[in-house]
Amino acid sequence: MAAILITGAGRGIGLALAQHLAARGDRVIALCRAPSRELEQIEGIRIIGDIEITDSAAIERLATQLDKQALDIVIHNAGLLSDESLNDLNIERIQRQIAVNAIAPLQLTQALLPNLRNGSKVVLISSLMGSIEDNSSGGMYGYRMSKAALNMAGKSLSIDLKAAGIAVGLFHPGLVATAMTQGQGMSTDQAADNLIDRIDQLSPASSGQFFRATGEPLPW
Repeated sequence: MAAILITGAGRGIGLALAQHLAARGDRVIALCRAPSRELEQIEGIRIIGDIEITDSAAIERLATQLDKQALDIVIHNAGLLSDESLNDLNIERIQRQIAVNAIAPLQLTQALLPNLRNGSKVVLISSLMGSIEDNSSGGMYGYRMSKAALNMAGKSLSIDLKAAGIAVGLFHPGLVATAMTQGQGMSTDQAADNLIDRIDQLSPASSGQFFRATGEPLPW
């Protein structure tokens, strides 16, 4: 039974991960800004609300609440997507996506280092849209830039945490039917199952690599 912290657990993929992991007996700590009714209905989990992951004070408060509780897995799932084109280059939206999708996971990982140990795993829910090599359609500036930055952070974390025995996984869940994608894609249940398979298989040997949740390696 693993102790697993999930950000953005109130809805979408995060909620499905919380449901599936709790159902198999893991001890889930669900972070969110405001808990959803569905999250509150999951038995046996710990919900920590009022957490804005871009707020340094909130991160410090979280670290205090956890009080060095050992964490086996940290899943950075919280994310933000908006659509910027070259003709609609909203810089504030781009900056917000970079803050939520790239900087916050790095800052939170640093704050949770006292909770991690040899054998712990840090999981970054990335996106194929963060792949520079795969970009053949342009646009989506904020989301693409933020996920590329997250991938770089994850690669560096895998190097910096190697000596401590902490593995870092970067996973693209695929197109998932959430509010973020306007209901397009696979079910959140299927996405959660795929991601859990990858998380279970994550090891020091695969740390710092970029994969589809179905297991295929992805180009940077």
